[in-house]
Amino acid sequence: MSIADIAAKGATIFRLRKSALRAVPPVTLLLFLGPVAAGLIGTLLPAFGYLPVLGGETLSLAPWRQLLAAPGLAESVRLSFVGGLATTAVALAVVILFCAGWHGTRGFARVQRLLSPLLSVPHVTVAFGLAFVLAPSGWILRLVSPWATGLARPPDLIIVHDPAGLTLIAGLAIKEIPFLFLMTLAAIGQVDAARTRTMARTLGYGPVAAWLKAVFPQVYPQIRLPVFAVLAYAVSVVDVAIVLAPTTPPPLAVQLVRWFNDPDLAMRFVASAGAILQLAIVVAAMALWWLGERALICGGRMWIRTGWRWRRDLWVRRTAALALVGGFAVAFFSLLSMALWSVAGRWRFPEALPDGLNLATWVGNADRLTAAGWNTLSVGIVASIVALVFAVGCLENEARFGHRATNRALLLLYLPLLVPQVAFLFGAQVMLIVLNIDGSWLAVAWSHLVFVLPYVFLSLADPYRSWDDRYARTALCLGAGPWRVLRCIKLPMLLRPVLVAVAVGFAVSVSLYLPTLFAGAGRFDTLTTEAVSLAASGNRRIIGAYALMQMLLPFLAFTLAAAVPAWMFRHRRGLRVTL
Repeated sequence: MSIADIAAKGATIFRLRKSALRAVPPVTLLLFLGPVAAGLIGTLLPAFGYLPVLGGETLSLAPWRQLLAAPGLAESVRLSFVGGLATTAVALAVVILFCAGWHGTRGFARVQRLLSPLLSVPHVTVAFGLAFVLAPSGWILRLVSPWATGLARPPDLIIVHDPAGLTLIAGLAIKEIPFLFLMTLAAIGQVDAARTRTMARTLGYGPVAAWLKAVFPQVYPQIRLPVFAVLAYAVSVVDVAIVLAPTTPPPLAVQLVRWFNDPDLAMRFVASAGAILQLAIVVAAMALWWLGERALICGGRMWIRTGWRWRRDLWVRRTAALALVGGFAVAFFSLLSMALWSVAGRWRFPEALPDGLNLATWVGNADRLTAAGWNTLSVGIVASIVALVFAVGCLENEARFGHRATNRALLLLYLPLLVPQVAFLFGAQVMLIVLNIDGSWLAVAWSHLVFVLPYVFLSLADPYRSWDDRYARTALCLGAGPWRVLRCIKLPMLLRPVLVAVAVGFAVSVSLYLPTLFAGAGRFDTLTTEAVSLAASGNRRIIGAYALMQMLLPFLAFTLAAAVPAWMFRHRRGLRVTL
């Protein structure tokens, strides 16, 4: 073979690789937006009576009439709407006021270290722990009884499943505060927050006023989509609501799952109509939030014009710190309580600690725990790695061809997080049935990928884009090709953020309940589905064992994400410091 033939063959391979790289973004969008679009269509048609396989061959409003006649519908809607708005408002207020009062201090840096453990824990795991702690026979009352309360028996109080949904709001807010805090930290890093705050302080403003007037207007636009994602999740959450929310009637999303699982297949039409109503509720909550933003902008401008310095803000700073640190403390205390219950022996009220510890619960449920744990592990690893491949492909496409993701592209990326899961998963299940993969491992992994991919991309995007491309140019000048640069230089230097992104994706996969329930057709057990199904049993020991496994798997993933780069780069100080 001549030199010309070798050169021609190399050029052909290069063009094919270049074309393949250009195809990654559209393929990625199709892969995770296709099920969303198909699911919405597959839910919309049955909502108006059209689903031929169940006898619905004409469009009709009968499902909507049945839905509106359902008892307790108005209360279910109220719980979803008010609870979602309250959760988002409380979580955002705590994060913003804490950042305003403590940004740049040692305490602020210490609190950041608590983020990773809480972010790795699934929502429903925190919900189980909170239920164990706050229940009338929970650990808090046990610690103060009978010496402080005089109680020898649990009081007749409704704390968990309270009619107002306050426990649900508290549980969701405790778990969403770390997420919004992390998003705010990332946004602060994109603006010159320290210098801006310092300039405002030199004009005589107090710490809180300086941050709110000068830094917050730059930060909020960057965390707006995450805030809307939190709002959509809180309005339509199912697993946490099953554990903490009222049950008669429950929030709308929980009621919809009951209707979808009803033995009477005709209830699928009513459930589909309810799913569209759930989507409308989310849209209405976002619209109301948008109006609140407009009102806050007008009020904020008036407040800025007054020139009020607000120097006496110590009470606000302390209140915000108490709320945030207190929320973290309650979360850790709840997780500790759950772990203790999983190995507890005889533990009567009001004893503060069990009589003894044993592994009877773990031994008696070892087979089920192993099966559910293996399913969780396999699906999570595969979904996270596939998501990483597509995320790296999209980001590398940006780097090579200069096609940076626009705001519209980011909106598409957030779409699976903004659309209520229950609004499209039934339709997606119909698509899986048509493809004859319903209830299979592949269907579950694909459904998880839809939700894992946005988190993996968002976790990796900033480190990938901020990588110094002078390393790549140097390697190219020495004769290395673009793919060799990616494989041998770029990815090794970005090993830590890559592994963190995989850990984030794995943690998201572990926590998914509805996608597993619908795609698995109730035949694919994971730790989350098993734990939620046991919620009604009241057996704290078994629930504690499953929930503890839920917590340990993501924690192990984050531990490996930190330990592997540290070990691999133990002789390379520059990589240990910069990454």
